[in-house]
Amino acid sequence: MASEKILIVEDERVVARDIEKRLKKLGYVVSESVASGEEAIAKVAELRPDLVLMDIRLKGHMDGIEAAEQIRTDFDTPVIYLTAYADDATLQRAKVTEPFGYIVKPFDERDLQVAIEVALRRRLSETAIRVALEKEKELSELKSRFWSMAAHEIRSPMTSILGCAQLLEHEYHNLTEERRREFLYMIQESLRTMDQLLNDLLAIGRAEGGNLKFEPAPLDLEQFCLSLVEEIQFSVNPHHRIRFNCHGDCENTYLDQKLLRHILTNLILNAVKYSPQGGTVYFDLSCAPEEVTLQVRDTGIGIPLDAQQRLFEPFQRANNVGDIPGTGLGLTIVKRCLDLHSGQIAVESEVGIGTTIIIKLPHHQYADSQQESTVSS
Repeated sequence: MASEKILIVEDERVVARDIEKRLKKLGYVVSESVASGEEAIAKVAELRPDLVLMDIRLKGHMDGIEAAEQIRTDFDTPVIYLTAYADDATLQRAKVTEPFGYIVKPFDERDLQVAIEVALRRRLSETAIRVALEKEKELSELKSRFWSMAAHEIRSPMTSILGCAQLLEHEYHNLTEERRREFLYMIQESLRTMDQLLNDLLAIGRAEGGNLKFEPAPLDLEQFCLSLVEEIQFSVNPHHRIRFNCHGDCENTYLDQKLLRHILTNLILNAVKYSPQGGTVYFDLSCAPEEVTLQVRDTGIGIPLDAQQRLFEPFQRANNVGDIPGTGLGLTIVKRCLDLHSGQIAVESEVGIGTTIIIKLPHHQYADSQQESTVSS
């Protein structure tokens, strides 16, 4: 049964009642019936119907064509004209308003229904095309920003590497051993930054292309997290500490290791990045029979409330990050990986206090999944 709302604009009361009766019989909802162009514009603004049936010849200062033109301009609501006769000049004026159809009086229910269905289908098609074009435009702009950002973020560590290498080449014998180690550390840090950036770019590219897949496998999650913490701790400034705690039996989980690496690497590196020198990042893992909970907490700059609403959108960064480098892609990747894992994420943050991110992932213990596989086979 149709449920589209239709506004009738007809100044002959008997004709208007007949149209209303027919529309209701066909299953449409009649928003209201009005007799003038001015009333029609006011009712479209108030009721937002899906379609307007507009008599061309209306009494008063505004005829149906003038009303239809304003309705299309202000509200983009489709209009079908009702007319018993019209001269060529009137029809030319009507065409300019791009109506969705004409119904010639007198008409039967079949004529009415066909004209309405054609108009509504055309409206759906136009809306779908407009949404697709807007999405394509948005994607094009996103790609442009993506490559602009990538070029900038890659150039920065490359400049650092080049500068340090040149200093070591030309001033090696004039530098103390400590300064040499500092420059080597800066080179290593820049290379790690580039490596993480490239991983992020590849991940977001796969996600946008629909090529980021969920492929769970048996995983000793506690050992995986321990190894990852050691790897990240080795790569970051030694003044930052990462403390890992595990609760429950996390040895026999069934998760996607690649997705999990993307999630945890981005969360922990973010926590380190926005923490003060000497700060500690707390990483807690808890395993229950049906769910894994991962929590990353820092005592850093925190995230303003308005920025939390856009946290998982590409290239979004809070206005309090200052000159701390970043792409704004990390949490987007986290969210995409979580969605594939059917996971949930919660953010608790206060500016100047720190941020806690809690992730919950559904999982089945490997023994259970093996048993299910045996039963199904």
